[in-house]
Amino acid sequence: MNVQSGNRGENEIDALVASFFAVFDNRQGRVPTAEDFEALFGPCAFIVTHAGGEPQICSPRTFVEPRVVLLSSGSLVDFHEWETESQTEIIGSLAVRRSRYAKQGLHDSKPYAGTGTKFFQLASLQQGWRIMSVAWIDDPALG
Repeated sequence: MNVQSGNRGENEIDALVASFFAVFDNRQGRVPTAEDFEALFGPCAFIVTHAGGEPQICSPRTFVEPRVVLLSSGSLVDFHEWETESQTEIIGSLAVRRSRYAKQGLHDSKPYAGTGTKFFQLASLQQGWRIMSVAWIDDPALG
């Protein structure tokens, strides 16, 4: 198995994943857009989230639209997500990445925070590395 690490591909993937998290940042007047989010994905990409005890599967557009509304409505402010640790494995033009992340902001004027795990599957396409699927689950709330 040819596993690459610390190379140009990994640097590009780092930047792609940072852009993914940046879409959900509305601090300092930032306005998220569905177009910025969709540009990170390859054709036929999908997103799987774990909510309510079952996986929810959707397209990037279907996933991001209600979140853009939430991040633009004023009910969730000073919000951002960031990667806290990651592990990337690249084999040829394919890659997988396991990311731990944290998030925080104010939801309806109350502190909102959490952590979780995201799994990215990526492909090196003609236009560069793109996300083909992302799946994640938030950690259970403490307290």
